[in-house]
Amino acid sequence: MKKIYPYERQVFYYETDKMGIVHHSNYIRIFEESRVSFLQQAGMPFEKIEESGVMIPVLSAECRYISPLVFDEPFAVYPHIESFNGVKMSLTYKIISRRTGKLCAEGSTSHCFTDYNLKPIRTKLKYPEIYKVFHDYLGYEVKDAE
Repeated sequence: MKKIYPYERQVFYYETDKMGIVHHSNYIRIFEESRVSFLQQAGMPFEKIEESGVMIPVLSAECRYISPLVFDEPFAVYPHIESFNGVKMSLTYKIISRRTGKLCAEGSTSHCFTDYNLKPIRTKLKYPEIYKVFHDYLGYEVKDAE
């Protein structure tokens, strides 16, 4: 199992609103960016999953805003696979400012695994390589580089 690092970048200008803070809708995008990074680091990029015929649609997403991020502020996202049963999974996220160390937002998403027709599939039976990645990282804590 590979070590996974937080997803890091800075706030882009277009992500901010008239108040100069990240618009609330962009946090959900940032969650998705961190999922993509997580899977890339785990050796199972989304492209490979989709090439196998598997889709991972979002069933729900929520976010709690705690301290706003502003333009050019560096931040890190810590994703965490909270639950996974081979058909559904849920993740949680913590967004931390690298400038202040404050928790800026936290949230969660839930997903299911489907074929291209959006019919639910059991990854353990039909896609054991995909199942293994999510199973292996269930409960894994993403850590900063040491």
